[in-house]
Amino acid sequence: MKDFFFWMGLFPISSKLLSKENITVKNHDASTPPQKTKMKLMLLLLCLGVMSGAVPGFVSFSEAEILSLEQAVKAAQHYDPWLVQNKHSQNAVEAKSVAAGTLPDPTVSLGLANFPTDTFAIDQEPMTQVKIGVTQMIPRGDSLQIKKHQLKTMGSQFPYQRMDRRAKTAVTVGQLWFDVYKAQESIVLIEEDRPLFEQLADVAEASYSTTIGRTRQQDIIRAQLELTRLDDRLTMLRQKREMAAEELSGWFRGHFRREYLLDSSVEQVDAAAGFEIAGDLPEIVILEKALYSADKQVESAELFEYFKKHPAVKAADRKIDAGKLGIDLARQGYKPMWGVNASYGYRDDGGATGDRADFVSIGLSFDLPIFTKNRQDKDVESAVSQVEAVKTEKWALVRKMIADFEKNKARLQRLHERQRLFQEQLLPQMHEQAEASLTAYTNDDGDFAEVVRARIAELNARIDALDIDVEKQKTIIRLNYFFMNNAEDIIATN
Repeated sequence: MKDFFFWMGLFPISSKLLSKENITVKNHDASTPPQKTKMKLMLLLLCLGVMSGAVPGFVSFSEAEILSLEQAVKAAQHYDPWLVQNKHSQNAVEAKSVAAGTLPDPTVSLGLANFPTDTFAIDQEPMTQVKIGVTQMIPRGDSLQIKKHQLKTMGSQFPYQRMDRRAKTAVTVGQLWFDVYKAQESIVLIEEDRPLFEQLADVAEASYSTTIGRTRQQDIIRAQLELTRLDDRLTMLRQKREMAAEELSGWFRGHFRREYLLDSSVEQVDAAAGFEIAGDLPEIVILEKALYSADKQVESAELFEYFKKHPAVKAADRKIDAGKLGIDLARQGYKPMWGVNASYGYRDDGGATGDRADFVSIGLSFDLPIFTKNRQDKDVESAVSQVEAVKTEKWALVRKMIADFEKNKARLQRLHERQRLFQEQLLPQMHEQAEASLTAYTNDDGDFAEVVRARIAELNARIDALDIDVEKQKTIIRLNYFFMNNAEDIIATN
């Protein structure tokens, strides 16, 4: 170790090594003096330290708030204006259902009948009256009860819509959270390896300046080029992270939330202050795991038994039920509408007869729906077609859910295969390749460019493995959407 630190101090790395005086073409002798052999051993020790991560990078997130997946989803659901709007829409329909089940207001009439035009005296003629009447219309058949029931049924779909919205919010926010995580952890991986590439470049400069080995000027340029490309890659990843973080924070920003929130019981998350994602990758619990067996073919009828319990499908069922009540309501058009009226006529005493009796009138009216071909029949036909349209909408939804399930199931199986391949074979092989190319280079039997390529390939493989791990969790979230009982089930972790 003393010799190691001695040689480290003997060759301080400086930008002066790349000056015009030092960068010249060297012709190395085939034989290597003993002191050069010792120098190669020191370079080998240094490179091995570099390749094994002896100088790891460190990224500090202590100044930013750590945002967990559960916190992000909970805040997004709480601050979602759509949920508030949907609740108000439900209240409106429920209030309207009460009003629809109430008889229409009676009509009151006031009138003067048979007034003489010569004197306008109320007691001159016996037929002169002051009349007041009341008319009450009675809607057709059971239309009041049916309309009330229809609106209540329509209102019952809103809670299912909100459940589906919370579930979709969990899926969308979960995807965005994992996008931020992937970009953030990719940055960490590159920043951890960047000092190693810097030291590898320094080793190449030291070897080139001391005419040890077969290091060439182009090797130094290649090392600097890879560092520049790493910097560009970091810039691109930071851009992706910032864009994903902005899109994620858009779900729980504080803009105007005081204008629409019904309560403020949930702790507020202010995205403007900045946040970081937790470093450990959450492992999402997959729901209905038995359906994902590789040798199990899931039939559409079996999937429908699960999907018919889904909030989106239940909301469609409530819409169909309301449409069926609309058919019953249209059929009430064949029944007559009734009206009851009563009036009281006041007559003043006077003339030869003296005392005059007042008049009371009672009447009943109704319409006759006898011309039904172009009205009632068409109303019923329209209501039936509306129900069929909603049924078709429901089955289109179920078909899409089945197709999305099959697509994401296949994706999950292939991601699992790739994950196992990377962990068991590809990553160890990449590491062995990097070590072998380094060993060959230090023994003057390899090319420096191959050392760099092998190290870059190993870094890329580690980033690809991270992508696979993240995409697997994102796929599980999308699949959990189909089988959840509540939105929290979608992002539940082990």
